[in-house]
Amino acid sequence: MKKIRSFTLIAVLLAAVCLSACSSDGSTSDSNDDRMQIVTTIFPEYDWVRNILGDNPAKADVTMLLDTGVDLHNYQPSAKDILKISTCNMFIYVGGESDEWVDDALQEATNRDMIVINLLDVLGDAVKEEEVIEGMQEEEHDHAHEDGEEEDDHAHEDGEEEHEQEDGEEEGGQNEDHEHEEDEIEYDEHVWLSLKNAAVLVENISEGVQRLDPDNADLYKKNTAFYIEQLIALDQEYQAAVSNASITTLLFGDRFPFRYLTDDYGLSYYAAFAGCSAETEAGFETITFLAQKVDALSLPAVMTIEGTDHRIAETIVQNTQAKGRKNLTMDSMQATTAEDVENGTTYLSVMENNLSVLKDALK
Repeated sequence: MKKIRSFTLIAVLLAAVCLSACSSDGSTSDSNDDRMQIVTTIFPEYDWVRNILGDNPAKADVTMLLDTGVDLHNYQPSAKDILKISTCNMFIYVGGESDEWVDDALQEATNRDMIVINLLDVLGDAVKEEEVIEGMQEEEHDHAHEDGEEEDDHAHEDGEEEHEQEDGEEEGGQNEDHEHEEDEIEYDEHVWLSLKNAAVLVENISEGVQRLDPDNADLYKKNTAFYIEQLIALDQEYQAAVSNASITTLLFGDRFPFRYLTDDYGLSYYAAFAGCSAETEAGFETITFLAQKVDALSLPAVMTIEGTDHRIAETIVQNTQAKGRKNLTMDSMQATTAEDVENGTTYLSVMENNLSVLKDALK
C-alpha cells in the first residue's frame, strides 16, 4: 500500500511541476497573489485559523484541502493541491501516518520562507500511541503476516544448500525491513478531538500568523485569547458532564478516534476497531464481546462515528439481552465538507453537539 501511494504521489508531483511551469509562462497574474496564503489539510485547522484571523484585515486566503468529504486516512493530494502548498505562506497538517505524502510535497515548495506547522510535533509528548484494547477486531494484515512467516520458513527449509548464503542475505534484508516496520510506532492522529490540545494548537498557529502579519499581531492575539476562552469553557462543560454521569464507559461499534477526548475526562471505552484502522467488517467474536459488554455495564447506547453505515453498531444492539439500546453518533470531523462550512459548521459547534451526544450516552 505504501509503495502504491508513493508511486501515485510521484505522478502527482510531476503533474504539479508541469502545472507550475505552465502557469509561469502566462502573462496574467491572480489579483490574490500578494495575499497571505494559508493552507490547511483538515477542517479543525481551517476553522481555528478563521477564528484567529477574525475580520481578516490582511485579506488572507485560507484553504482547506480535505473539503469534499474524503476521509483523512484515504486522502491523496491532487497536482493542484501540491502546487497550492508549494507557494503558500503557511501550511498546517496533522503529521501522522496519513500525511506521509507531506514530506515529498514540501520538497517541491518554491516558498522557502513558508511556516510549516505539524500538529503532532507541536503537542510533543502529549501525542498518544495508537492503542489496541480487549475486544477490538484483529487487523487482517496480522493474519497475512503470520501466514507469510510460515511460508518463508518452509521455503528456507526446502532451499538448496548452494543458495543458502544468497537466500540468507536476501532474507536478512527483508527481515530487517520487516522488523523496522514492526518497530514503527503508529501514533493516534486525532489530536484535535481534545479541547485541551486544541487550545495549545490554536496558540501555536496564532504565533505563526502573527509572524506572517506583524502589523495586525495585536488583533490576532485578542482573537486567539477570546477563542481559547471558549475552548476552556467548553472543556469545563465536558468535565462537569462526566463528573455528574452515572456511567463512565463508552462503547463504539465502529472505529474509535476519540481516545484523546476520553482520556481527558477519565472515561473508559471499548470499540470494534482502533482509530486509524482500515477494517470495516467485525467478526463474530468482536460482535459478541461488545454486545456482552453493553449488557454487563448496562450501557444505554452503542456509539458510531460520522460517515459510516452503522451496521456493526446496529448488530451489537440487536445482540444485547436488554432491549431499547440506542445508536448514537459522534462527529470526529474527519470528513467535514466545504458545504458543511457554508452551512455554518464550526469546530465549536461540532464539539458542542458531541457533548450533547456524550451526555445521552452516559445517562
